[in-house]
Amino acid sequence: MAPSAESMEPTAEPVDYLVCMVSDTGGFDDASFNQSGLEGLQRAVTELGIQEEHLQSDAPEDYDRNINQCVSDGADMIVTVGFLLGDATAAAADANPDIRFAIVDFAYDAGAHANVEGLVYNTAEAAMLAGYASASWSKTKKMGTFGGINIGGPVTDFMDGFIAGANYWNEQKGDTVTVLGGRDPKDPTTGTFTGNFDSTDDAKNITVGMLQEGADVILPVGGPIGGGTFAAIEEQSADAVGLGVDADWCLTSEATCSLTLVSIMKRIDNSVFDAIKRAMDGTTGEVFVSTLENGGVGLSPFHDYEDQISQETVDEIDALSQAIIDGDVTPSDYY
Repeated sequence: MAPSAESMEPTAEPVDYLVCMVSDTGGFDDASFNQSGLEGLQRAVTELGIQEEHLQSDAPEDYDRNINQCVSDGADMIVTVGFLLGDATAAAADANPDIRFAIVDFAYDAGAHANVEGLVYNTAEAAMLAGYASASWSKTKKMGTFGGINIGGPVTDFMDGFIAGANYWNEQKGDTVTVLGGRDPKDPTTGTFTGNFDSTDDAKNITVGMLQEGADVILPVGGPIGGGTFAAIEEQSADAVGLGVDADWCLTSEATCSLTLVSIMKRIDNSVFDAIKRAMDGTTGEVFVSTLENGGVGLSPFHDYEDQISQETVDEIDALSQAIIDGDVTPSDYY
């Protein structure tokens, strides 16, 4: 669970600035991006002295209602979490030009909504590192990935980057690791998806199928549905692992840690905190991209699997990360 603002010792004097956050239907205890967003908000309470309010959306009908509640409560800034709130955020921003907005995992066309900052993440960079590490661990030389809803970048960048990492491993090592469930980036209709972000049963069924085909590393990209992957691995007593997304699942979902090889981290907490600080400073732009270079995306520690990833592989992952930062390696070249 995310820490409560009350449990964190303030380091800044209170200021008259209210930031209101609205979740998507995953909820603030999703062990993923809503929870991470809330942690960034609560860090702003502690370090910037802001006042905060957070409203959970239990159904899509709650998006407009919750945002309007934030407006009624006098919010100086409203942070919405997830692309699903894109339309509701745009409508509210246009109706309330004096309120600053930020939206996680979504950005609008340039100039479309001057008072909204889109917070987006180059997760393909971090996912490529995870794909490389996973390929080094795989015993069957077969891995798998699937997403929740096929919404493009916020989901498919993880999947594509994971495949890029496996392909880079193959190129460097002369190996033949393959990935089930992947997609052709030139054809957005391809790939494996549950079609939702809330059914762990759907995720479990897909995972069982991949395990039966021999995959021993599986990347589910859909926030809380990822729990279905770990449940399937456990129920099947498979010699397999899963990967976490958005946050470090060994910290946010400790029950899965023993089966989590590594997590692909999207530092939503940092980007939300920084967006609030920019809004208070008056330095907000229209889009902020989190990357390996600025620390906005990356890998978690390997935790229980640290002794199963060789120092040679760790060094190669570090070198690959630097090559991506320097522009010498581009994930899309390996899709």
